[in-house]
Amino acid sequence: MSSNRRKFIQQSLKASAAVYAASMGMSAASYARIIGANDRVRVGVVGYSERFKFSLLPCFQHHFKELNFDIVGVSDLWKIRREEGQAYLKEKMGHDIMAFRNNEELYASKSVDAVIISTADFQHALHCIEAVKAGCDAYVEKPFAETMEDNKAALKAVKASDKIVQIGSQRRSGVNYKAADEFIKAGKFGKITMVELSWNVNQPGRWRRPGLVDQLKEADTDWKRFLMNRPFEQWDPRKYLEYRLFWPYSSGMPGQWMSHQIDTVHWFTGLKHPRSVVANGGIYMWNDGRRNWDTTTAVFDYGSNDKDGFQVIFTSRMHNGDENPTEIYYSNGGEMNLNTNKISPKGGLRKNHADAMQMQPNLLPELNLTDNAPKVVASANTGGDVLTSAHMRNWMECVRSRKQPNAPVEAGYYHSIANIMTTAASRNGMKATFDEAKQEVMAGGKIFKY
Repeated sequence: MSSNRRKFIQQSLKASAAVYAASMGMSAASYARIIGANDRVRVGVVGYSERFKFSLLPCFQHHFKELNFDIVGVSDLWKIRREEGQAYLKEKMGHDIMAFRNNEELYASKSVDAVIISTADFQHALHCIEAVKAGCDAYVEKPFAETMEDNKAALKAVKASDKIVQIGSQRRSGVNYKAADEFIKAGKFGKITMVELSWNVNQPGRWRRPGLVDQLKEADTDWKRFLMNRPFEQWDPRKYLEYRLFWPYSSGMPGQWMSHQIDTVHWFTGLKHPRSVVANGGIYMWNDGRRNWDTTTAVFDYGSNDKDGFQVIFTSRMHNGDENPTEIYYSNGGEMNLNTNKISPKGGLRKNHADAMQMQPNLLPELNLTDNAPKVVASANTGGDVLTSAHMRNWMECVRSRKQPNAPVEAGYYHSIANIMTTAASRNGMKATFDEAKQEVMAGGKIFKY
C-alpha cells in the first residue's frame, strides 16, 4: 500500500470517529485520546448508583492510570441520574463522557471493552448476560442473582464466553480473609462445627430514598425496561429507587448482607451451597409499606454427607445495631473471629472436660491472622474501601492477564443459591432444599419461583 493511500485511509477513519464522537456528545480531542492508545481498556458504567459513585468509582480511580483503564460512558434509564453521571464522570476523568439511555445503546456504540454493573439487585445477572454477549468483561455487584432462572442463565452465558467476570464479593480480596482460608484449608483449624453471622443496624432510612422518590417521574425513565423479566406492576417510584425493600426486586437482607458472609463459608470449605435452610422473621419495626423483613433469622445445614456437617446461623435486624458485622467460625478447639482477625482457644475442649471422657484436650493457639497484613485490613471486615479497592484492582489486572479473578462467576452462582434458598424458606414458611440434578431451589416439594 502506498504511503499516500495509507494516509488517506487513516484520515478517513479519524474523520468517521470524529463524526461518531460528536453524535455521542464527545469532543474529537477526547475521543482521539481514548482510541489513540491501543491497549487502553475502555469502561462503561451500567447504572449510575450511589454504590458506584461513592465506592466503586473511587476504588477504580486508585488504579486506572497505572493499569491504563478509562471510563468513557454511562448508561442509566433515569434521565436525571444519567445526566448527573455524565457530568460527574467528566469532572473526575478529565474528559467528555458518552451518555446512553439504555444498555442496548451502550453496546451498539461499540465504545466499551468492559463494564461496571451497579444496578438494582434483581438486574445484576441479567445485565451480566448482556455484557458478556456484547463481548465485554464485567465487574458485577452482588447479589449476583435473586432467582435460579436468572442465576443459571447468567452462569451459562459467562461460561460460554471468554470474558472476565468479577463478582463484587470483596472479602475474597482481603488479606485477612485469605489468611483465614489458608489456615482452614491447611487443617490447622480442625473441623468447622458452627458459624455465626450477623449484620445489625439501627437506621429507619436504610434503603429509603424519599427525596429522590419525589424527583422521579415515569416520563423521565423506562419502567418497562427496568422491570426486565419481573411480573408487571404499575409504575411505582419507590420500587424503582427503594427496590431493596421490595421482593421480587430484591431479597433485602439476604442479598445485601448475607451474600457477603455466606460466600466466605463456601470459599473456606469448598462447599457449593447449603443442604437446607429454614428462616423466620418479619417487619417488626419499620412499617413503611415495605415487603422485605426488617428482622431475619436463617439457619443453614451444610455438609458433604450425613456424618460430616455443621450449622450456620445468620441474624439481622434493622432497628438496633451499629453495623459491625460478626463472622465467627467455631471448631472443637476454639474459634476464628473475623471481627478481631484472631484465632483463639476460646470455647475449646479443655483438659478437665476431656479427661472425663478419656480424651485429649484440644485447644487452638492464640494467633493473629493479619500479622503480616497492613494494619488497616483488620478493620476492613465490613467491606469498606480497602477491600473494594483491592477487589477492583484484581478485576482490572485479570482483564489484562485473562486470568480468573478472586471472585469468579461461580462464587456469585453459589452465594445466590444460598440467598434464594433463604428467600424461599422465608416466603413459604417451609424448609428450603436444593435439587442438585435440576439445579433448583425447592420449598414444600415445589420449585421456588417468586
